[in-house]
Amino acid sequence: MVRELERSSAREKRNLSDFPETAPAANPVFFRTYSRRTERGRETWEEVCDRTVKGLQKLGNLTPEETQLLHRMQNQLKTLASGRWLWVGGSTWIEQPENFSGAYNCSSTNILDWRSFGLLMDLAMMGCGTGAVLEPQYINQLPPIRNRLTLTMQGEIGSTPAQLRRQETEVKIAEKTATIYVGDSRQGWVNSYQTLLELSTDERFSGEVQVFIDLSDVRPVGEPLKGFGGVANPVKLPDLYQRCAAILNKALGRQLNSVECCILIDEAAVTIVAGNIRRSAGMRQFSFDDELGANAKNNLWQQDDNGNWRIDPERDALRMANHTRVFHSKPTLEECIDAVRKQYYSGEGAIQWAGEAVARANVDLIPTPSLKIEFLTAYAQGKAKQWLQERYPDMTTEEIEHRSVRVGLNPCGEIIGSNFHCNLAEVHLNQIDPYNFKEQEEAFRAAALSVAVLLNHKFLEPRYQYSRELDPIVGVSFTGLFDFFVHAFGVEWLRWWVEGRPQTPQGIAFKQREEEYLSGWREIVNRVVWDYCDRHSLKRPNRCTTVQPSGTKSLLTGASPGWHPPKAQRFIRRITFGKNDPVALACIDYGYNVIPSQSDKDENGNLLNNPFDERCTEWLVEIPVAVSWADLPGADEIDINKFSAAAQMDFYMQVQKFYVRHNTSATIELRENEVESLGTRIYEAIRDDEGYISAALLARFDALETFPRLPFEPVSKEIYTKMVEETLARRQIDVFHAALSRYDLGEMMDSGPAGCDSDKCLMPETKAM
Repeated sequence: MVRELERSSAREKRNLSDFPETAPAANPVFFRTYSRRTERGRETWEEVCDRTVKGLQKLGNLTPEETQLLHRMQNQLKTLASGRWLWVGGSTWIEQPENFSGAYNCSSTNILDWRSFGLLMDLAMMGCGTGAVLEPQYINQLPPIRNRLTLTMQGEIGSTPAQLRRQETEVKIAEKTATIYVGDSRQGWVNSYQTLLELSTDERFSGEVQVFIDLSDVRPVGEPLKGFGGVANPVKLPDLYQRCAAILNKALGRQLNSVECCILIDEAAVTIVAGNIRRSAGMRQFSFDDELGANAKNNLWQQDDNGNWRIDPERDALRMANHTRVFHSKPTLEECIDAVRKQYYSGEGAIQWAGEAVARANVDLIPTPSLKIEFLTAYAQGKAKQWLQERYPDMTTEEIEHRSVRVGLNPCGEIIGSNFHCNLAEVHLNQIDPYNFKEQEEAFRAAALSVAVLLNHKFLEPRYQYSRELDPIVGVSFTGLFDFFVHAFGVEWLRWWVEGRPQTPQGIAFKQREEEYLSGWREIVNRVVWDYCDRHSLKRPNRCTTVQPSGTKSLLTGASPGWHPPKAQRFIRRITFGKNDPVALACIDYGYNVIPSQSDKDENGNLLNNPFDERCTEWLVEIPVAVSWADLPGADEIDINKFSAAAQMDFYMQVQKFYVRHNTSATIELRENEVESLGTRIYEAIRDDEGYISAALLARFDALETFPRLPFEPVSKEIYTKMVEETLARRQIDVFHAALSRYDLGEMMDSGPAGCDSDKCLMPETKAM
């Protein structure tokens, strides 16, 4: 009865907003990231639900009952389609086959030809996160660099009238020259970039090429992108060609190495994000024995004689992605500890055990624990292909090759495969009653249908379509798991966490109940996805469950992201906007405090305090946040910041074992004195075939206290209450959408969410080892 009264009260509080009162960051995030502009203004949440569910119904030929379920679950914020689908789903743009990739959170591509580079730029321009596998077996297929490129830029951006602009890139070749007329379209940019790379190995030239880049047809900054949304921002485009030519010229007479390939990819990413964010959504995978790759980001930041920090300009682009070392044999204890130590100090150096990834990606052929151990033994000995050939003699060489290299990761590491695209839906467990099993069934069923529908896409690029046919991939994730379990098990579960999640009788009972929930949800997802595929004559995916980081979508309901504990019971959440952004201005009217960002300083290097200072370029909107269980009796006694790395690792492995069949995106926070013990635990998990693939590690929050204005700042109950009271006192209008309408003119710079939004990518970079 009490729970039902709480739910009724929560519904009443949503009368003035589409989002729950417990999610104060929802409105700013939604209108910044997911609401498209229409002739009537920005979409409301209900309008986004209508658009996206209609798009799924049309693409997936869903029944009226399935359509109604999807709409109800999304409107109630219990199940959300992927962030990319929330942005483009149901639009006419996404119905064009050349744009299908824009519906997907993430991808992975093996880098083996110049086309691979163009594909990654194309994907990034559509908002799809890009993984790139840079192992020798792939990059060694690239031709040696034979031509020195000398560039001349010509034509001013925007100088050609709109009606006369080329849409496609044109290339004119003469005896020793090539002129690239960059087209005013996504493909125009991509083709110009790929053409420049190809010229470096073009056998029509004899060692020297004078390249003219004409930008006159490219639309200027701020001009709308009518199909995709947002506006053009070509400010970094001229630099792209010069930087790429410099990298290619340094490799004259030889093949590119892995880091040069990486920088070429990331220079394109810099161009796309135009310097607006620290990282794009990227993952770059290097072989475990690639010393260049392992050390690519070492000393990225350097101090001059006056103590000022500067970034190495030739490697600046490397900040655009996460780096991972791929181990095809099990790493030693020393290698695991060294990797943890490096991540603690630099935030980089993660390792991936490829054997577990490949085994999970072939679960249809390796369905039992005994077979899996047998396969992993063969994999570690370098005999995976032989193992598959002996057991499946009728399988084609091409399929065995594909199955044996499914080590590719998406930017946040939660999806495994080869040359893949993945679409991820998400259940918001913090919105669901732990004892309402019908509601849980409906939520996971809706998520499963949402991702299965996109398997109807057929990709124009042969390598992606081949992977889709051979290894269709979906991902059903959840967020708010920690909140869900607090509501299910009470404060005693939190106290058990403080103790390190020990194997006491109480702890064993908690783990059994966790397992029951996790495995039950996984079974729902498998059943629904496979049933949909059978009814629509689609190949069944052999793995369907994952957990993504969910940093942004979690804010729509106030969930603790993914499986992770929250930063604290109460904290300040700071969200970045451009100065005078309409959503940020609406936040001011809504009562939120706004301050300059960390990058805005005076001539002496001191942080600015006045957001309207003419030197200020970016704003941070400060929002007081409390988790849904903050006021439970006894909850304030729990210091979340004291949760050990071992406890986090233990909970992560529960999720990895009993729910996830891809990988679990994890950011485990640790202190310096936990480096060796965590490294040892990771080594043991790999050695004993417990299911570990990879995880990101991050120095504990209190070890970063020297950084001001962090995205998360824990506060006491007293400070939180004071901030809420001050917010309400400043509030000029009760409906956020109405506040936004006062300022909402012109087009948005942003164009939907990033392909990955891990908390790790929000934290400041460590400037030295």
